[in-house]
Amino acid sequence: MKGVVFTEFLEMVESKYGLGTVDQIIEESTLKSKGIYTSIGTYDSNEIFQLMDKLSQRTSIPSEELFYEFGTHFFNYIVKTYRYIFKLYKTPVDMLQSVEDHIHVQIKKIYSDAKLPVLTVIEKNSNLIEIKYTSGRGLYKFAEALIYMTFDHFDQKCKITTKMLSQDGKIVSFLIEYDGK
Repeated sequence: MKGVVFTEFLEMVESKYGLGTVDQIIEESTLKSKGIYTSIGTYDSNEIFQLMDKLSQRTSIPSEELFYEFGTHFFNYIVKTYRYIFKLYKTPVDMLQSVEDHIHVQIKKIYSDAKLPVLTVIEKNSNLIEIKYTSGRGLYKFAEALIYMTFDHFDQKCKITTKMLSQDGKIVSFLIEYDGK
């Protein structure tokens, strides 16, 4: 997993729960990296789950909710760092439809070894889009937050219904209802 995910996660933890919490979740985890991350490095994805589990234990907030919270934080990082991408699209649906063929292609140019989820548009009409999420990591709550924040960024409301297609969250369907703008 790319280091930027870890650096942004730890930044979120520090800003919301304090530096002491960052130190504690790192110390309580068994991390090959020892909790030392650079944004351009690559690290074992199991480390994010260990850190999240420790954060969940410390805050009594379920990991799924924390992954969603992290998704909203990471979206803000994306907007701040890659603002130009958002100018390429007129609607959130346009942007979501381009994830595989444009956005992920650009990410792969920067991080050739990145293991990205696959987002497949299953159905689309004037007020609904269904997207199938497939990932070996099962970070569907993180992905759900990114989808929600995409609509929010374009000042559109949406309702997301999540349907688990595998029990481990590695294959999920997002049914997104929106106002059709």
